[in-house]
Amino acid sequence: MAILKDLSISAIVAGFVTVLVGFTSSAVIVFQAAQALNASAAETASWMWALGLGMGITCIGLSLRYRIPVVTAWSTPGAAMLITTAAAVSMEEAIGAFLVSALLITLCGFTGWFERVINRIPTSIASAMLTGVLLRFGLDIFVAMQTQFGLTFAMFCTYLIARRTVPRYAVVLALGLGILIAGAQGLLQLNGVQLQWAQPVFTMPQFSIGAIIGVALPLFVVTMASQNVPGVATMRASGYTVPISPLIGWTGVATLVLAPFGAFALNLAAITAAICMGREAHEDPAKRYVAAIAAGGFYIIVGLFGATVAAVFAAFPQELVLAIAGLALLGTIGNGLAVALTDPQAREPALITFLVTASGVTLFGIGSAFWGLVAGTLAIAILQGKLPQSAVRWLRDRRTAPERGQK
Repeated sequence: MAILKDLSISAIVAGFVTVLVGFTSSAVIVFQAAQALNASAAETASWMWALGLGMGITCIGLSLRYRIPVVTAWSTPGAAMLITTAAAVSMEEAIGAFLVSALLITLCGFTGWFERVINRIPTSIASAMLTGVLLRFGLDIFVAMQTQFGLTFAMFCTYLIARRTVPRYAVVLALGLGILIAGAQGLLQLNGVQLQWAQPVFTMPQFSIGAIIGVALPLFVVTMASQNVPGVATMRASGYTVPISPLIGWTGVATLVLAPFGAFALNLAAITAAICMGREAHEDPAKRYVAAIAAGGFYIIVGLFGATVAAVFAAFPQELVLAIAGLALLGTIGNGLAVALTDPQAREPALITFLVTASGVTLFGIGSAFWGLVAGTLAIAILQGKLPQSAVRWLRDRRTAPERGQK
């Protein structure tokens, strides 16, 4: 099989780091969203089972189908939105809202509506947005040195030395050394880890106008704008071209099937996807899809063991997670900046996109990645687009008015 020929340790490690970063950075938000709906411990474990299974199946299936690294994730802003907006609805009504949102995502995907919109985004703007999203991960390498200098600095130096000698295994060696140092310093908290299978819990959906308007529609908008748009931009900024419509459509289908068990929203990943699409996954871009398949396998394990895997990931010190994520994304950040600033005419709009995205601003519940695209597109329209004739006449009159006065 071709996948066996393309298999590499660096790709498997990249898949593990993808899951490690995705889970440790936002799993707590998913737990809080479940608690906001008064979910029991069994229902919360079912949520993790459904999300892990959905992400795993879509990562593996889509990556094998298109032979590029397709990484999916749960909607983190969607989960954050549920914490504040779903308190007034029951679990059954929330599940009904998840189904409605999933149906809308499926329709937007398979009909091609989403792809027609996303095709209008210039590559420089998409690359600038991706770099703005990833900037804080690069900065976190050095932020982590403030509290765990020895651990983080050793990982950083190991990465640099390995980049010069064995670049394919730079992240692998940095992660291995980090785990060894953390274990030697007693920073690995493995005492609370207990092996336990997650059991799926089916919830019969109920549909109400209030839940559809207050939960389903905001969840759909936030997932598409804050997750799928950056996800597509990440793929294109990394040099991968693939039909977008089926990717979006199949994440919607997976959500439809698994929503009754707690999968509130599945979508294309951006930050974690960049780990699988970077040079650290494999020097050959055509073989990086194995990293996404590995991530899918790890996500399925996360789903099957639920809270057990959560405890394992929580055992890693935060500084180790921050450092390995930043190191794994350094190449992607550099490439994104290079692509964003290559075209002199698009440089200023790209810079505006980068700054707005990196600012982390959130408006109307939609994250900075979307607003970075809006700002960059607006800048291009003003700086490079054609002005209305009325504006042209006004500017011409302003310019010639002093000359008429002199005469």
